[in-house]
Amino acid sequence: MITLYGEGRGFRVAWLLEEMGLPYRLRQVDLLDGVEQDTEFLSINPAGFIPAIVDGDTVMVESIAIMEYLLARYGPSPLVPTPDDAAFATYQQFLHMGEAGLAGPVNAIVATNILAPEDERKNWTAGWALGTFESRLGLVTRQLTGTPYIAGDRFTAADISVTYALEFAQRTINYALGGAEKSYIARTTARQGYARAMDNCPATKAWIAAIAGSNAT
Repeated sequence: MITLYGEGRGFRVAWLLEEMGLPYRLRQVDLLDGVEQDTEFLSINPAGFIPAIVDGDTVMVESIAIMEYLLARYGPSPLVPTPDDAAFATYQQFLHMGEAGLAGPVNAIVATNILAPEDERKNWTAGWALGTFESRLGLVTRQLTGTPYIAGDRFTAADISVTYALEFAQRTINYALGGAEKSYIARTTARQGYARAMDNCPATKAWIAAIAGSNAT
């Protein structure tokens, strides 16, 4: 059975595993409380970040790479257009943009907001990261004007990547998405695979509930 280490971006992996119907177990990793003492996890990923997976003798890190591995190892899957499909290039572009152009820059802002001294939080790098996110978000918005999903008329793994990034921006930096993005998220998160992944990721579910409660007060 596949072992998934850590939530966070590991939610992408859990969602994909649910969509593919692959059995797995989630092993929690707390990066904020004594991860340096978690020798089991550090033996899997000495760099100490999540997610990671163990699948037999295979160990992998980086959420998008893990997704590509699972789809190739346990495919073919309708979640991936074939290379001769006109949607394939768009799928590849947005699968990677979900992290490299969207969630990654937001992560820099989150780290600044949490770790930097208060008088250093509005700095050039944070502004650059926000600009990078917004420029890539413009590509998402443009794509969604013509198709219900990011690579065309059907849900793919690229939607998992992009949806995670958009929700991450909403939840961490209170980014106000437009109507097209909100409607898109409503479509993708209505899937049973998303609901099952959320149920299997209790820390993520509790974090979202805490955010909702804070916003309601």
